[in-house]
Amino acid sequence: MKQQHPTFRSRPKGAASIPQRSVRFQHCQVKKQILDEEIFCSPEASVLLASYAVQAKYGDYDPNFHKPGFLAQDELLPKTVLMQYQMTADMWEEKITAWYAEHRGIARDEAEMEYLKIAQDLEMYGVSYFDITQNKRDTDLLLGVDAQGLHIYSPNSKLTPNKSFPWSGIRNISYSEKEFTIKPLDKKKDVFKFYSSQLRVNKLILQLCIGNHDLFMRRRKVDSIEVQQMKAQAKEEKARKKMERQILSREKQMREEAERAKEEMERRLFQLQDEARLANEALLRSEETADLLAEKAQIAEEEAKLLAHKAAEAEQERQRLEVNAMKTKEEKRLMEQKMREAEQLAVKLVEQSERRLKEADHLKQDLSEARDAERRAKQKLLEITKTTYPLIAAYSAPPSASVPAPASTPAAAPPEADPAYEGTSSRLDFKDSDMKRLSMEIERERLEYMEKSKHLQDQLKELKTEIESLKLEEQQQQQQQQHHHHHPHLPHEQVYTLHDARAYMPEPLYIPHANRNAAYATHMAFLEEV
Repeated sequence: MKQQHPTFRSRPKGAASIPQRSVRFQHCQVKKQILDEEIFCSPEASVLLASYAVQAKYGDYDPNFHKPGFLAQDELLPKTVLMQYQMTADMWEEKITAWYAEHRGIARDEAEMEYLKIAQDLEMYGVSYFDITQNKRDTDLLLGVDAQGLHIYSPNSKLTPNKSFPWSGIRNISYSEKEFTIKPLDKKKDVFKFYSSQLRVNKLILQLCIGNHDLFMRRRKVDSIEVQQMKAQAKEEKARKKMERQILSREKQMREEAERAKEEMERRLFQLQDEARLANEALLRSEETADLLAEKAQIAEEEAKLLAHKAAEAEQERQRLEVNAMKTKEEKRLMEQKMREAEQLAVKLVEQSERRLKEADHLKQDLSEARDAERRAKQKLLEITKTTYPLIAAYSAPPSASVPAPASTPAAAPPEADPAYEGTSSRLDFKDSDMKRLSMEIERERLEYMEKSKHLQDQLKELKTEIESLKLEEQQQQQQQQHHHHHPHLPHEQVYTLHDARAYMPEPLYIPHANRNAAYATHMAFLEEV
């Protein structure tokens, strides 16, 4: 095997053994390979590695400083992981922040080291892939070189190798131009040959194999005193740094607690100042309220006195209204009584009027009968006079004229020339004048009676009108009393007193029936005598 010493580019499996100065470079290189999908990483491991990367970049999580959206500009997850799930950037940030909050207290170099420890457990970590062919027929394969050995992969599967050759099982590796030969220690196994298309790639594959094999052999050897001293110094340095970090963390924690205590004291001070200010304001308000309450108490006392005075006035007004109500009730009762008396009187007057009308009708009938009797008496008297006139003349002649006169005797003198006839005629004329006088007297009395009856009817109408007006005034008075009862401050009106209705009604003139018929009775007696 041709021994050459190439520049080493691969990553060994022991990430903890990397010097501190190269950890940051190694972290950045592995992070880039994961984001570029050169190293396959599951979604769960990607979120965990992203949380350590955020811890190494931003330090401890502070919810007051790290607001939602602070990771929007950072590239933390591979694109295949982002496309694998239907989740928004805010949802991925929430998951990363949940892990990030648990890494509180981890320093930057520790976070980077934890990142490398997790990354070295990935299947494709530290593996360099090269395109090869197994024979002349150009069967495409992949050669993987890492710290564990050599691996043969199918082109479509870089995770599971088809064949592996660990460094402990390889006896020799050699190449001649484009042909590589792997000879195992076990002679029973066949030699594995493969071909590469470029000479530069062949040289690189050989250098990687030599370097990884040397590191593998070194890890199996016992460390020298110098290496042990270097490891001890590194361990002491690590312990010292760890102690310093712990002291720094405690100091940081104490400083944070002191700052929180200071903030709490300042907040408490501000709170006490606010409480004192509010107490002073409340005291001023209470003093103002006390003054205002004193003024209100004085005003209330004055209002109480005024209300007491008004209550006394209201009581007096109530008593006066009660007295007025009693008077009004009494006056109303009297008025109702007078109205009833007036109605009774009106009924009596109507009855008297009807009775007078009936008497007038009787008088008219008697008058017509008297006139008929007078006319019959006059006719009978004339008949008697005509019958008895020759006898009267014979008795009044001288004795020598006892013989009746002949037919040639001149006609007898008219009865008017006879003194007896004249006396009889005068008596008849006297009776006729008496009858006319009686008729005139009866007619005059009838006219007077009709005029008085008409006057009485007018007075009854006036009385009814006045009674209706008094009722209307009484209703208005009751309304005014009710309004005054609801509004006692209004002036009280005087109550109208109803006068005696009978004062407006004169006593009816009653003419006895015997006086009206006196002449008629005398005339009838005369006729009976005749």
